[in-house]
Amino acid sequence: MFICSMSEIHLHIISFNIPYPPNYGGVIDVFYKVKALHRAGVKVHLHCFEYGREIPQELNKLCEHIYYYKRNTSVLSAVSHTPYIVKSRKSEDLMANLLKDDYPILFEGLHTCYYLDDNRLANRFKIYRESNIEHLYYYNLFKSENNLFKRIYFLLAGLKLRIYQRTLKYANLMLVVSESDTTYLKDKFKLNEVVYLPSFHSNDIITTKTGTGDYVLYHGNLSVPENEQAANYLIEKVFKDLQIPLIIAGLNPSERLKSLVNKHKNISLIANPDEDKMNTLIEDAQINILHTYQATGLKLKLLNTLYKGRYCLVNSKMLAGTNLDSLCYIADSPESFIEKLNLLFKKEFTTSEIDIRREVLQKNYSNETNLNKLVGFLTR
Repeated sequence: MFICSMSEIHLHIISFNIPYPPNYGGVIDVFYKVKALHRAGVKVHLHCFEYGREIPQELNKLCEHIYYYKRNTSVLSAVSHTPYIVKSRKSEDLMANLLKDDYPILFEGLHTCYYLDDNRLANRFKIYRESNIEHLYYYNLFKSENNLFKRIYFLLAGLKLRIYQRTLKYANLMLVVSESDTTYLKDKFKLNEVVYLPSFHSNDIITTKTGTGDYVLYHGNLSVPENEQAANYLIEKVFKDLQIPLIIAGLNPSERLKSLVNKHKNISLIANPDEDKMNTLIEDAQINILHTYQATGLKLKLLNTLYKGRYCLVNSKMLAGTNLDSLCYIADSPESFIEKLNLLFKKEFTTSEIDIRREVLQKNYSNETNLNKLVGFLTR
């Protein structure tokens, strides 16, 4: 455990959304980072852009101050040269609150970087927290989307984000979630300090069960086009002719996905499970299967699966820049997925495999280790 007096250390954190409940992507990193900093005694001044989420009481216990700002989702934010995800998070109230002191500022994702290059913050210590190479993320959304108007939107958004990425040169420090993204940003910003620091997450210990389960699980935020496309791929290319049961679980599945699931007796759908239910599904599955079309960022559901689940079957892009290949089975074609599923479905998961996981995960993905690194940056 980190032991140090942090009573005089303060940090502004600008979050792209309210980071509670921590049930998808980047908000998981934000919430568990705030929680870890609080545990270390750092006084967190949290700034949240609110849209579609209720204001929770849980954050009050972890922060010195919390500020909420309405996200501007008007058409004017969309037609700007500045990317919509950035322009819609412009707030002079935010700037006024940042100028009350001279504490360091952590910008969570490119979304929150509207004021990164503002002259009023020229003398502040500014940290950019990367979670994705955003223009590549949007380009992949463009490739996976079927709707013409959405395809155009994703393509234009990606072009804007690629240009806007230049703003990152104003960050004093970049903290990056994957080794491959670290290499990319070091190449683009040779004069900046770019450091690999994996995401914070909910797991302090491995809770994986030995033995066997009786189903395969795919989980994710099903309202994200890429995740729905992955679910469709698994249904139509992998599981449609198998007898192995597949459970698909996650947030806000579309009617189209529900209809597709209903056509297959061996496939079922669990919509919007709470955190306890999702953890139980991950822990009891024989195989957690994960598929992505994006090779950027760190997939936090992969980490969660390795801390909680039995066998993990993934495609190569899921592992990009993670050093977690040794803990997973890899498949990049329907035939390979089917072969690995048949191999693993009846295979007992043993304590020796848990021991291997513990050694690998503690080396790079320990919240305690990453907390010490982060506090070190704040105190140097």
